[in-house]
Amino acid sequence: MGKAVYIHKTGGVEVLKWEDHDPGPPAAGQVRVRHEFVGLNFIDIYHRRGLYPLPQLPWILGQEGAGVVEEVGPEVTGFRSGDRVAYASGPPGAYAQDRLMPANRLVKLPEGISTELAAATMLKGMTARYLLHGCYPVKAGDTILIHAAAGGVGSIVCQWAHHLGARVIGTVGSEAKAAYAAGHGCDFPILYRQEDFAAKVKQLTSGEGVNVVYDSVGQATFMKSLDCLRPLGTMVSFGQSSGPIAPFDLSVLAAKGSLFLTRPTLMTYTAKQRDLVAHAEDLFEMLLKDAVRVEINQRYALADAALAHTEMESRRTTGASVLVP
Repeated sequence: MGKAVYIHKTGGVEVLKWEDHDPGPPAAGQVRVRHEFVGLNFIDIYHRRGLYPLPQLPWILGQEGAGVVEEVGPEVTGFRSGDRVAYASGPPGAYAQDRLMPANRLVKLPEGISTELAAATMLKGMTARYLLHGCYPVKAGDTILIHAAAGGVGSIVCQWAHHLGARVIGTVGSEAKAAYAAGHGCDFPILYRQEDFAAKVKQLTSGEGVNVVYDSVGQATFMKSLDCLRPLGTMVSFGQSSGPIAPFDLSVLAAKGSLFLTRPTLMTYTAKQRDLVAHAEDLFEMLLKDAVRVEINQRYALADAALAHTEMESRRTTGASVLVP
């Protein structure tokens, strides 16, 4: 009998419960995976709070994990016992020592990519991939703004965009995070607690604004993010760590320069297996040639998921974090 982190109701970290868990044998189309590492992501907090509803309660949190195939169910091809695999899209259930996964949501890990690195980067790295190539095709000469530039997604976006030849502006909350972002491809870190980031962006771009804003903060930054865009710029709202965005009049987009607005999810961009594989392969390529470096700066026991959530919510983490079953 293994263990998993269940929630029986939504709420604070006190709802996280370390309980017995036996996923059973895989059914048709499924694979049983023994986790070596589990990824920690802000979407886990959204699920715990109830901001993003889970399929039902009780349920196990977690979107991302990596480990070894223990057993393959009927009608599964392409995987066998002992394969090293990773995933970063539904269904939730990664906060477990063992779990069942649909085979078509798994990818094999190439040589050179450890299970720890995969668990720390699959969701954040494939998110960076769709942000930079799907929502807006970043190219050399573009200027971008990424909020939370020292965070898990932010630090990958900074490096990947820098590799593409873009000029990268990022917001951070401290001098230490500014230094971290600068060391990971952010050309101009802005300390948002000390200065108006929208005014600073306009200064850095000689009043023109940026081509695209990537905003995972939500309520606290959304309207000012629109002010950072040049005419026909693209606003990508892909998270809401500060709270949900209030309804607003769409004519604001016209008034601020015929702006484009999108609210994407990784699940949509990787819904088809071929797209999932393409995102993962592009990420692995960037990691293997060191165009993107990921520091795993926090490691927690899976049983200590409450501590991990507390530190992430308090913005005391940088880079990537993993849970160890």
